[in-house]
Amino acid sequence: MAAAEDPSIPSVARPRREYLAAALIGAAGGILLCGYELVRSPSNTLYKAAYGADALPYVMAAVPLAVIAVLYVYGRLLSVLGARRTLIATTLGCAAALAGAALACRAGWRPAAVMLYLLREAYVVLLIEQYWSFLNSTLGTATARRLNGPICAAGSVGAILGGLLVRHLAEPVGTASLVLIAAAITAPAALVSDQAHRRCGEPRPSPAGAAATDSMGLSLFGRNPLLVLLLGVILLTQGVSTFLDVEFQRMLEVTIPAADPQTSFSGAFFAWLNAAALTMQLIVTPLLLRFAPIGLVHVLIPLVHVGTCLLLLGHPSLATAGAAYLCFKAVDYSTFRAAKEMLYIPLSFDERYRAKEVIDVFGYRAGKGGASLAAWGIAAMSLPYAVGALTAAGLWAVLGVLLGLSGAGRAAAPRDGGDFRGLVAEATRATRQEA
Repeated sequence: MAAAEDPSIPSVARPRREYLAAALIGAAGGILLCGYELVRSPSNTLYKAAYGADALPYVMAAVPLAVIAVLYVYGRLLSVLGARRTLIATTLGCAAALAGAALACRAGWRPAAVMLYLLREAYVVLLIEQYWSFLNSTLGTATARRLNGPICAAGSVGAILGGLLVRHLAEPVGTASLVLIAAAITAPAALVSDQAHRRCGEPRPSPAGAAATDSMGLSLFGRNPLLVLLLGVILLTQGVSTFLDVEFQRMLEVTIPAADPQTSFSGAFFAWLNAAALTMQLIVTPLLLRFAPIGLVHVLIPLVHVGTCLLLLGHPSLATAGAAYLCFKAVDYSTFRAAKEMLYIPLSFDERYRAKEVIDVFGYRAGKGGASLAAWGIAAMSLPYAVGALTAAGLWAVLGVLLGLSGAGRAAAPRDGGDFRGLVAEATRATRQEA
């Protein structure tokens, strides 16, 4: 018997509309991530120039507070404007904020470096997760298995271009000016994502779905254990990311102390990172999602990072720190992202648009803030940051088992009926085998 269609989803069972949604959001993601690359490296350089690399844990610890404020505003906008207009407003607002922070940095106002760093951490995940909320409301599970990897790849193409722009423009135009260019690049993403909503349908709340009693969707976590597990996994992934990031930035500053050459090297590094992610998105991820149970994927990923952390512990250098960080980010941008998003597909509008933002915006940044506090303790004990990364990766593997057992079957369950019956049977068999 076919499952009832969720009223919050436009009539999107037709593959043509699903592919159009994927193409438009992929293009918007490419534009957004191109601009982000012109913010990421400059924001690191400007902050370190103002306060030093040793002060990075302080600003990282402040990130969750900034994200909570952003999420509150987002939740209120979503209630008033709906999904489509909220995405337009937040995209244009973030572009304007980037331009303002860049001008303040060029004027020599030191606190602007803090503001830019906090904005960098909040704006890109806020916008990207709205893209994925739309896709998870529009694509069926079978289509998501085919297209999630290539959608990620479209973003990586933009990110690679952005990294190359940083590489070639950092010294001629200056680090702060790159952020102004990023603001100009980001604004058109609003137009492209708006076309996706207009041509493929705007997701709306379903009377039959799980509804939040608050603007941020916190009440939903008490009703769905999968959301709690996802939040735990995200917190741990960002622990791994933060420890590896701090170690990489520390090695980079020691090896290349001058600001503009450091920014140039960083831009090239992230271009290579995104090229690795692109390869995984187009080859590794589609194969894994087609042939491997989702639960197994969620266990294998942290085990890979356990291995890279052990390598960094045994042979600390800029090369091994860069390799471990590159591996984490490449997998995070490809296989982990695509596999994680499939777990949201069968959920309600509020779970996809409110609880997901808490998990994937606040969770990402709160994990980084918590790890920054732990980094102080690790530094006080004169231990390498890779110890923290290794511990977080091990705990992540444990939660990955629970996440797979909890969510793998539901991730394959369709909202839009008969086209996916075989997929349901396949996922049920995989879940029984894992259990």
